[in-house]
Amino acid sequence: MDLKRKLARLTGVGPGGKLASRVATLPEPSDEGRAPPGNVAERSAEANTFAPASPPPTVSAAPAPAHTGQAPGPDETSRHAVTPEPSAAASPQAPARPSDPRIESLRRMLADWSERQGQTAARRGPTQPRPPPGPLPVVAQETPHGTVHVSERLLPPDHHHGSAPVAGALDVEGALVARLALHEDLAGVDYQRMLFLDTETTGLAGGTGTVPFLVGLAWFEGRSLRVHQLFLRKLGEEAPMLRVLAERMARSSCIVTFNGKSFDWPLLRTRFVLNRVKAPAELPHLDLLHCARRVFKHRGAGTRLVHMEEQVLGLRRVDDVDGSLIPDLYFRYLRGGDGASLTPVLEHNANDLLLLAALLGELVRRFRAGDGTAVPLDEDPRDLLGFASVALRAGDHTRARAFAAAATKDSGTVGLEAHALASRLARMAGEPQAAADHLHQALQSARGFQAASLHLELTKLYEHSLKDLAAALRHARLSAAAELPEDHRRRIVRLEGRIDRSTRARALDLGARPPRPGP
Repeated sequence: MDLKRKLARLTGVGPGGKLASRVATLPEPSDEGRAPPGNVAERSAEANTFAPASPPPTVSAAPAPAHTGQAPGPDETSRHAVTPEPSAAASPQAPARPSDPRIESLRRMLADWSERQGQTAARRGPTQPRPPPGPLPVVAQETPHGTVHVSERLLPPDHHHGSAPVAGALDVEGALVARLALHEDLAGVDYQRMLFLDTETTGLAGGTGTVPFLVGLAWFEGRSLRVHQLFLRKLGEEAPMLRVLAERMARSSCIVTFNGKSFDWPLLRTRFVLNRVKAPAELPHLDLLHCARRVFKHRGAGTRLVHMEEQVLGLRRVDDVDGSLIPDLYFRYLRGGDGASLTPVLEHNANDLLLLAALLGELVRRFRAGDGTAVPLDEDPRDLLGFASVALRAGDHTRARAFAAAATKDSGTVGLEAHALASRLARMAGEPQAAADHLHQALQSARGFQAASLHLELTKLYEHSLKDLAAALRHARLSAAAELPEDHRRRIVRLEGRIDRSTRARALDLGARPPRPGP
């Protein structure tokens, strides 16, 4: 509560005053001896309420004039007026009311505060007038569905985003895209007509209260990329924008997004329903977030879009607006703020669209290198291991073995995991000795539970594939941390029993043979 309101409450001035029951006013020295304003009845009421008890007012004893049907004159009115006695509070001889120390303290605090405010204003100097709001970085376009506000640009075929050409997305093969995405429906898509999509919204929670105020689209015209951004100038004007989006989707073969399966497209589908606009037919959806998580998961730095941009394409944005601030910038604009302040938001959205195209081309180019040709030696072993895992899940074992073999050159944890994956692939290919060799190489850097797990794999491999029970038992005794105690005990007992039976059978076999003739 500020000082003025608190002072008013303590002095009883205004409703809810704490001292209103004791003090009617705080008279200034210049008001001393002056009759309070108001008529006689009001003054009597005030006296009876706030002042000490005083003798009742005297009334003139003159008889009332006879009723003549006319209004009484001023002399008659004055003869019958009530004459109040001076109250004790107004009397000079009345004792002075003691002042409240809280009121005096608040008055001093208010004076100090006012002085400080004046000093601050003097230091700041005269206030500069606020500049007028700047124009929006979009232009109005008339469409058959109404007016839409658009920002548009056309990028040449040689445009690069970081180290990757944007037009590289046109050189992808459907089969490789389907394996990267683990989605066979993407194999037959015409990637010359794909549509890149990214939205900026009023929040990240989703649901009916979240509005996509900027829908960024990009598509190829020849080998040039057209960036087409639809801006919502005012809430409630979504229908024309959504109809334009539906028309563009009807001319596309698929949509490419980053986390669009979980956020962008469900949100847009909800806006179609709420605005009573017919939603377009579902298109094959390539969500690059899922591909990036599988391939780059060993980097350990997250899979946000800006991380992919920095680590994969080598591009760091300068003066880029943080995504968490974008909703607030739009709300400020709606409240009459500067439209030009939204320029960084449109630039942020355009860069996201360019990144989608460049990242798609880069992922497919690097995945293509494992088709039997030599994998580039300058590839990051972490990414090679990621590509090997994706190829294995897609059933492309030849490509998976090529990437895993290249990743084994790492001497750390990545190399260990690559050897384990290469062993699994060799075992699936019917090469148990190669599988065992990879596991032995992995053991050189494994410790703790990882080492116990590798010993357990070697135990199974030697027992069932290589038929070396002694080696199986040796590794089984080192795998206790990788399985339950009871399972481990049963495995040891079984292997010891098999070795014992095999030894006795061999002895019996040797004893049943006839002795060799002498020389």
